[in-house]
Amino acid sequence: MTLPLRIGTRPSALATAQTGLVAERLRAAGQECELVQISTSGDRSSAPVAELGVGVFVSALREALARGDIDVAVHSYKDLPTAPDPRLHLAAVPQREDPRDALVARDGMVLGELPPGSRVGTGSPRRKAQLEALGLGLEVVPIRGNVDTRIGKVRAGELDGVVVAAAGLARLGRLDDATELLDPLQMLPAPAQGALAVECRVPMNDTDLELARSLAAALDDTATRAAVVAERAVLATLEAGCSAPIGALADVVSDLDDDGHVIDQVSLRAVVGTTDGALLRASVTGDMDDAEKLGAALAAELLDMGGLAALPRNAGSGVPR
Repeated sequence: MTLPLRIGTRPSALATAQTGLVAERLRAAGQECELVQISTSGDRSSAPVAELGVGVFVSALREALARGDIDVAVHSYKDLPTAPDPRLHLAAVPQREDPRDALVARDGMVLGELPPGSRVGTGSPRRKAQLEALGLGLEVVPIRGNVDTRIGKVRAGELDGVVVAAAGLARLGRLDDATELLDPLQMLPAPAQGALAVECRVPMNDTDLELARSLAAALDDTATRAAVVAERAVLATLEAGCSAPIGALADVVSDLDDDGHVIDQVSLRAVVGTTDGALLRASVTGDMDDAEKLGAALAAELLDMGGLAALPRNAGSGVPR
């Protein structure tokens, strides 16, 4: 009898929900699965993410995977450090959920209806920079906690609104709690927001190779992988960390080449919040096969615009929120 595939997940409601979606896909492909909950340092601390260091939401899962305690790990892709782990293989990037940010506000209000002085909660420097750049006179309040905790602060009247990932609300079946899905023209999401990363160990034998191939066949989405690779290349080239307000979003769009053939291209936008409160923006479009090069080129353009000097001094390789 074949043993169930042990899939590692953080213990939060959101993490187990999104890992459950991966398990459902694998079961539909004929693979028995069981979820193994592993607590991370990020789960056990209430400190701001920027103070916790790189990989706080993934390190424990990755160590368990490398030791063989689990066979597969499922991460929110945006939580992964940009530097690869040589022990592990990114087997699949499933189809992405809505990458946008969502506002949950009192009295059903949208962002433009919140009066000046309204208190809006977020633990993300990226969201803070873009909210302030809108010039709405909002007071941005730093918060941590799961989705229930954050929305609870609005329901209790402590905050007028919170900004969270639409993907998280969708995966928890709570998208109706959003009073507005924020247009990327107002707020670009974090690189890889809404995407999942499914890791296994680097294949060292036929069994490992078969697992990696089966994960890719059941789960991998080519368009999502290309988009996320482009977004993460911006992040890696800028060498920016949790304290850096960087947003990036790529879409795969169809176009016609000179011979009239349909080709798929990556359209990528990025933003960097500067230390003086301004935003630097750039965009680029190119072939799907060149997704990583496109991201690097866009980051270089931002650097030419002053992006490196604009980043906070303590920004190091890591994950912006």
